[in-house]
Amino acid sequence: HYAKMALKMLQRQAKTAARAEGLQMAVPRVAASCTRKASNVVAHFAAPAKAQSMTASRAMSVKVSAAATAAPAAQTSGLKIDLTGKKVFIAGVADDQGFGWAIAKALAEAGAEISLGVWVPALNIFETSFRRGKFDESRKLSNGTLMDFKHIYPMDAVFDTVEDVPEDIAANKRYAGNSGWTVSECAAKVAKDIGKIDILVHSLANGPEVTKPLLETSRKGYLAAMSASSYSFVSMVQRFGPHMNEGGAVINLTYNASNRIVPGYGGGMSSAKAALESDTRVLAYEAGRKYKIRVNSISAGPLGSRAAKAIGFIDDMIRYSYENAPIQKELAASEVGASAAFLLSPLASAITGQVVFVDNGLNAMGLATDSKTLERN
Repeated sequence: HYAKMALKMLQRQAKTAARAEGLQMAVPRVAASCTRKASNVVAHFAAPAKAQSMTASRAMSVKVSAAATAAPAAQTSGLKIDLTGKKVFIAGVADDQGFGWAIAKALAEAGAEISLGVWVPALNIFETSFRRGKFDESRKLSNGTLMDFKHIYPMDAVFDTVEDVPEDIAANKRYAGNSGWTVSECAAKVAKDIGKIDILVHSLANGPEVTKPLLETSRKGYLAAMSASSYSFVSMVQRFGPHMNEGGAVINLTYNASNRIVPGYGGGMSSAKAALESDTRVLAYEAGRKYKIRVNSISAGPLGSRAAKAIGFIDDMIRYSYENAPIQKELAASEVGASAAFLLSPLASAITGQVVFVDNGLNAMGLATDSKTLERN
């Protein structure tokens, strides 16, 4: 009994000394010292007590050794997303306000090399604004440098090959001076200029009749929304997948109107987002098996970007989210960017086929807490 009490005291002394002097250096010396002291203490007691003390001494040694093994992990500065040397292609960036830009910036902060695919009619304005420094404030990284892009390509994800482009589009002056902007041509350019990429981001959508209720949406408008917002993702994975490194990752952006009724989000866009999420799961399996890449989706909350303003009631949605989400604040594009950086990094190597909500928790709510029906006199 006394031997066990003495050993417990020595164990506490060993732990205190190890913490004070550093486990790496102190543990071997302290453990050896405690073993010698334990033997001296045990010698004053009967043989049964001696046997007990030897067992306790071995237990103490195991505990101290385990602490020494864990020491290096405890001394690190924590998990970091390091994408140094990774090559990224992002489709759908047209200004410095949306989720696409925020994702590009987060990946640049992690050390990745970024290339863009910009919608052809918006390309000239984007490049001009970029050259003239209009985006410089938004380009600033934490190390003081400015985010840059390795390549900026013209791209229209509605068209898979040059044979798919109708004459009126090919002759449109907004497309004049650009070539090789279909999905397959853009993928071929990226493969030629960059080689294999590691990350693919789909950050684009369009519904020409988005302001119309579904009951008033034409077949043409409905299919246009599906083509630009959903099938474009399938086409990109088809064409870019063969040019991706194993272990790479793909991500797209969706919205919870795929699962919930959002009056005003019309023109077939809710259907397009539902299809996009379904395609994400199927492609996670097919592209995972064929190319050994991961495929996920982020369902983001409302953001007052230029593209979102086309819906017409985005400000109302932002206010609604603020009043009813569990976390009562406006969503920042940078929060979506940071979440994307995680999902696209090796830290998420076991995550695929998922729709991850980044919306301050609004998706979890089943009741609008600001509803007038809840008011009591």
